[in-house]
Order: sequence, then C-alpha cells, then structure tokens
Amino acid sequence: MSKLLLKILCCLLTISFLAGCAVQKAAFKPYDLNAEFKSGRYIKNIDNFLVILDASISMSYFYNEQRKIDIAQDTISHMNATIPDLKFTGGVRTFGNVFLWFEEKTDMLYGLTEHKKQDLENSLAKVTTGGQSPLYIAIDKASEDLASVKGKSAIIIFSDGDELGDAPIKSAELIKNKYGDNVCIYTVLIGGSGSGKQLLEQVASAGGCGFSVSADNISSAKDMSDFVKKVFLKECPDSDLDGVNDCVDKCADTPKGATVDANGCPLDTDEDGVFDYMDKCPDTPKGVKVDANGCPFKEIKQKSNVKTSGLDSDGDGIYDVKDKCPNTPKGAHVNEVGCWILKDINFDFNKSDIKPEFYKELDDALSVMRENPNMRVEIQGHTDKVGSKKYNQALSEKRAKAVMMYFIEKGIEKGKISAKGFGFAKPVAPNKTQAGRDKNRRVELKPIH
Repeated sequence: MSKLLLKILCCLLTISFLAGCAVQKAAFKPYDLNAEFKSGRYIKNIDNFLVILDASISMSYFYNEQRKIDIAQDTISHMNATIPDLKFTGGVRTFGNVFLWFEEKTDMLYGLTEHKKQDLENSLAKVTTGGQSPLYIAIDKASEDLASVKGKSAIIIFSDGDELGDAPIKSAELIKNKYGDNVCIYTVLIGGSGSGKQLLEQVASAGGCGFSVSADNISSAKDMSDFVKKVFLKECPDSDLDGVNDCVDKCADTPKGATVDANGCPLDTDEDGVFDYMDKCPDTPKGVKVDANGCPFKEIKQKSNVKTSGLDSDGDGIYDVKDKCPNTPKGAHVNEVGCWILKDINFDFNKSDIKPEFYKELDDALSVMRENPNMRVEIQGHTDKVGSKKYNQALSEKRAKAVMMYFIEKGIEKGKISAKGFGFAKPVAPNKTQAGRDKNRRVELKPIH
C-alpha cells in the first residue's frame, strides 16, 4: 500500500512540475536598436513619453489564460527593454489602481523624470487592479504633466478599452488643441474587445498624429522593435539623395548622381583632386597635374613664345581652364574660380544690410563699372543652406537689391544694373562648417557686355 501511495505521489509531483513548465513564459530578448541609431539611420522622434496604464477592475479579468493586467505589464516591460539608450524623459500614470470598485482615480507612479529602465520596471510592481475606468481623467492629468517638459512628447495608453465611455475622445481632442503635433497619442489594446478596440482607435485618431495597435500584434521582439521605432525614432533624412543619411554625411551637398563613399563624399578614384563626377579623364596617372576637368595639364605657348601654365585671357589672375567667368573687367576682384565678387563682403546670418566698413569695396566696384560705361552688370545674391529653400531665395534677393540700391544712390543708371537671387543653389564652399557658410553668404557681379 505504501509503495502504491509513493507511486501516486511521484506521478502527482511530475504532473505538477510539467504544468509549471507549461505556463512558464519564454524570456523576451529585445532587439538592439542602439546599433541602428549609431549607424546614423535614425534620429530621435520624441523627447518625452508618458505611459498611461489601465488598472481598473476589468483588467483583472482573463484573456488567453492570462490576466489582462499581466499582459499590459509584460508589454510595457518589453517596450521599456527595447527603447534605445538615449536621453528621454519618462513617466508612468495609472487609472483605476484602487480597492473600492466605485472610485475614479489616477496616480503618477513614476516621473516625469530622466528615463531609467529599472526605475520604470519598479513602478510597474506598484500596480493593483480595482475601481472604475476614468481614462479621461488620466489624459487630462497627462496634459498637465507634459506642460512641465520641453520638446515633443508621446502618450502611450495600455487598456482593454472597456467601460471607458466617450469622454477620453474629448480629452484627446483637448490635448490636440493645446499641443498640436508636439504631443502624439498611441493606444495599445489589451485583450480582444471589439468595442474597446474601436474606442482606443478613436482616442488615438483624436490626438492627430499617433496610431492604435493591439498587444497581440507587438508581442514578438521584431514587432515590438518596429513599434518602438515608430514612436521613439524617425529615419534621418538624406537631403542630397546620395544614399547616405544626413546624420553621418560629411559631404551634405553632393550633386545628384555622384557616386559617394560611406561618408557621403564623392569618389576620386584616380586621386587627382577632381571628384569622379567632374573628372573627364578618370584614369590620370598618380602625381600628374590636372586641370579643373581632371585632365593632365598641358603647357601652352602664347604668341610671345613664353611658356606658361595656362592662358588668362581676361587678366584676372585665374587661368582660363579654371575661370568660370572669363570676361571679368580689368581691376575687378575675383574669387578662386575667376568670378567678380565683392571681396570680403559677407553678410551676417539672416541679414541683408551692408555694414559701413564694406563701403570702400563697393566704391572699388563702382570704379570698375565707370571705367566700362557700356557694360551692364547683374548683381547676384547668395546664401548658406540654413533654413528653407523659399526663405533663402527671398534673402538672397534682398542682399542683391541692397547692393543695387547702393550703386544707384552713387549714380549708376538703373538700366545698367539688375538684381537676382540664387538662394543656396550655388555654394562656393561646404555648408558643413561655419567658415564655409560665411563664404556662401555673398554677392557676386556678373558683367553683361
């Protein structure tokens, strides 16, 4: 009899052990989004986030053999583990979380403070279920919470959507009216309630810039990483369309179609100092001097039979092979490509007024114009690349007109000068550095014979 009891006891222990193993959850291994961020593909989409967790009595009910509150806490924990290690301000607010079933209550369990993953995890352990479902009160309080932080914020609501009424939709609309797109609302459905799903979708939609998902659809590490990227990150743009994101692009103004390296800079395969996209002689032997087209430089004999490294037809000090403005009048100050510029006259950032210390340079240009009375001049304004295309176009026109008005006031006939702006379309230096941007805020003079 004792042996039989022993066998039965062993069987019961085995069944109990197997049952325990059956309900044990597989460990969640989050995707490493830090590596993707460091690659330069992504930048931060938000500065702050506030989790709103439904802890009302309905969250104690079971869904797929698990309490809904446990599903919500697991989902938040997985999100927390997946968030990249960047500087965010975070917080956790609950609604419900009270013993008396008829109470309506919301509590701030964590934050808003510097996001630390372990602190957020610890706050989830404080949650109990009970009470009513005043999501609208939690959203109203969240609006007050976010008034204390700067930047763009996300409200992420985890709820079964049951017994919430229509009030949360109105509260979401008030957040939209107050913050615009600086606050986006995201909702995560816990469970399978059809009416709850519809209500949470309406709340997210009322926020204007968020979306709604189900916890079932973000339960895997891959799906959770996609969710976190959509909420917390955004893809870094590629302004010059060279395939290298601006965040790591060291040559941000590469012309369209140019082949670039991993840093976004044009290739110079034959190492002659001329980028491949400009190089008309791409196989120049190493060490051979080349012209602006990347072709071997040929010595040219002038009529005087004196050997020179090139012709300078307009006598401005720039050889013809490099001179992009070949008809510059004598005495004009030119830049490294032979174009007539107002030397050392660069405008302050966002300014078009001419400083008195530059009047002498303008007067020198006036002397050149007076020595060439049959010449017409187009005054061309330029900017750096800070700001929108439309704004810089207008600013470049103002700079050109400011110089034109100076010349007119000094006696140059209106019919002999005109003003034109080019925005940031024709840089003479990289816009990545302050020195380069200073050079690009300029005015050039184009003679029209």
